[in-house]
Amino acid sequence: MLFTYNNSVAQQLVIDVQEQDSTSIWQLAKHDFKYTLKGVGHSFTRPLHWKSKDFEKLGLFVAGTAALSLADEPIRDFALNNKDDFPTPLRDFGWYFGSPQNYFMANAGLYAFGIFTKNEKVRKTSVLIISSSITTGLIQTVSKAAIGRARPGSGYDNYTFKSFSGEAAFRSFPSGHTILSVTMAHSIAKQFKNPWVKAGIYTVGAIPPISRIIDDAHWVTDIAFSAIVSIVVVDSIDKFLNDENAYNTPKREKQISWNIKFSTNQIGLVGTF
Repeated sequence: MLFTYNNSVAQQLVIDVQEQDSTSIWQLAKHDFKYTLKGVGHSFTRPLHWKSKDFEKLGLFVAGTAALSLADEPIRDFALNNKDDFPTPLRDFGWYFGSPQNYFMANAGLYAFGIFTKNEKVRKTSVLIISSSITTGLIQTVSKAAIGRARPGSGYDNYTFKSFSGEAAFRSFPSGHTILSVTMAHSIAKQFKNPWVKAGIYTVGAIPPISRIIDDAHWVTDIAFSAIVSIVVVDSIDKFLNDENAYNTPKREKQISWNIKFSTNQIGLVGTF
């Protein structure tokens, strides 16, 4: 009986592999495109389903960002005073990795590998990255223009705003480099269980945000706001893909619980392992 059971399991595995192999690349691409669009639609419609606790979190998020702005100038001064100690290769990497053209080329390479090898896990990761990037990218594009916050290197302080000015000097909030790098890092890190691997991925993802502060292109509140938005969007779309059973990948229990903390001595996003 034991032999018969194992044999039937082996046969089922062979059938699953054959079905996967028989699926054309075009069919896989259509499936991925469909769930990319559905992921974007899901993320933009989530506020329609928010409950009171969700609006409370949003209020804490806005209040925490405003309170953190008190640290904008001190952190900028510290970064400028220590700019020469920050390795130039890391600053260059931060700029190039966070630039949209390089970012999407990297994800295109990841997706090409996933679809041509029919690797479902890689395909899902790439769909998660691109759908989250579209969502966060639209949020940051509209926000930059509407808020019109002055960049630190413009000569204005961190409370100077000029909405819809069209000037590059007034496009500081939020940080596009941060949104893209954190979106990719968080999407990839979610696919691993090993905490050291996760830490390494998040460390690489943190280089662009830090380099933007060092280059005097963004305030620390630009960076913090962007990072939190990216994490929330990625988590939302990842949960949606799992709930939809869009991909036959192992479902992991949530290993890090992210919570916004705002009190007299604590402001920020706290991850609980």
